[in-house]
Parts: sequence; structure tokens; C-alpha cells
Amino acid sequence: MSALLEVEGLTAGYGAAPVLHDVSLTVDAGQIVAVLGANGAGKTTLLRTLSGQLACEKGRITVDREDLRGVKVERMVRHGIAHVPEGRGVVTELTVDENLRLGGLWRKQKPKLDGIYDLFPALAQRRNHLGHQLSGGERQMLAIGRALVAEPRLLLLDEPSLGLAPKITAQIMALLRDLRDRTGLAVLLVEQNVRSALSVADEGLVLALGRVVTRNDAATLAGDADLRHVYLGF
Repeated sequence: MSALLEVEGLTAGYGAAPVLHDVSLTVDAGQIVAVLGANGAGKTTLLRTLSGQLACEKGRITVDREDLRGVKVERMVRHGIAHVPEGRGVVTELTVDENLRLGGLWRKQKPKLDGIYDLFPALAQRRNHLGHQLSGGERQMLAIGRALVAEPRLLLLDEPSLGLAPKITAQIMALLRDLRDRTGLAVLLVEQNVRSALSVADEGLVLALGRVVTRNDAATLAGDADLRHVYLGF
């Protein structure tokens, strides 16, 4: 059985300055893969390229064997890909309910929000609050919830723990594990909090200067003291 997402020999970046060099990876349905590395390693660039925000200069990106090179970012959702960027991207002038509905605009039928509110009871209590009235944790929940409204098969998640209290980070990681187990959602998780990422991931890969230096199961990476010291800073 082929992987849900397959990336082969990806080179991408900004203008004439490539950031990613010959990156290859796979993500299976129902698998969480953590992308780890220092600041500037190319983690966010990888997600931006996979979601269509940046052009793939070389290599292949396929989902269910369908080549997605050149597909516009606004059409990626139709291929089952949802991207939650770093910084959350909540529209602060809209209510929680209105933000969630943005995630389903591409569908002809009215988006189903009950399931999202079941996942995030705190949002249900604030459904009529504006985005700027939410805490940082609630905004992150809202950004993830909006992505899930599109019913993706693959979630690209960039630094979900950034600026959050450990308790909220743990809740978000537990949610990812639950979605994987219950729905078969695949997640490509970029996360600076290495311990949290490896606690929920099935596998991890480490980027350094835009290249994959290693990939292994999460437990092996967490137990490799030399690798943690050199590339992950703990």
C-alpha cells in the first residue's frame, strides 16, 4: 500500500535561494510524523511548499499518487490537505462561529460545526465571541478546528504549542492522537517542543540546513542522546 503523502527529492525556497534540498518523506494514513530541527532548518518552508504557498522547484509531491505540483493553495483543500500555519491565522474581527465556517466555504453544503464544538468545548462556550477576545490557547484550538471543518485527510500543523502553557500544549497533542486513532487523520507536525512532538508522533525526521539528516520511530529519536544534543538541543 502506498503512502498518503509522498515527497521525493524536493527542492524549494524563496526566489534564487533554495531552503530545502532534496527532501524526501512519506506520511501514511493514520500516522503522525514530527518534523524537527533548529530554527532556520526549513521546517516551515516545507509545510508552505506542501500546501502550495511556495513553488516546488524540483522533485515530486503526491497525495494518493496524484501529482500536486503547481496546484494552487486554495485548491489544496479539495485534495484533502489542510494547513494550520504558525501564528494561528485567526480572523480577529470575526466570531468563533464565523471563523469556523470559513473552513467549509469550498463545500456546497453547510459546514458541520457540532463535531468541532464537541472536540473543543471551550469554543462552544465562546462561539459568539470575536477572535481578539480569545486566549492564545483558544485561538490555537480555533485555527485547528477551522482546518478540521474541511474534513482533511492530511493536516499540516506548524508550531501549535508556540506561546502556550504546557497544559494547553498537552491537550492539543492528546487531541491529535485521538483524531489519528479515531478517524485515521494523517498529521505532519512541525514543532519546536521536541518532547511534546515525540510523545505523540509515530515517527520523526530531523531537518538541518534544509536537508533530512535522519528519520526513525519517535522512541528511537527520543532515546538518541547524541542526535538530541547535536540537532535538537536537549
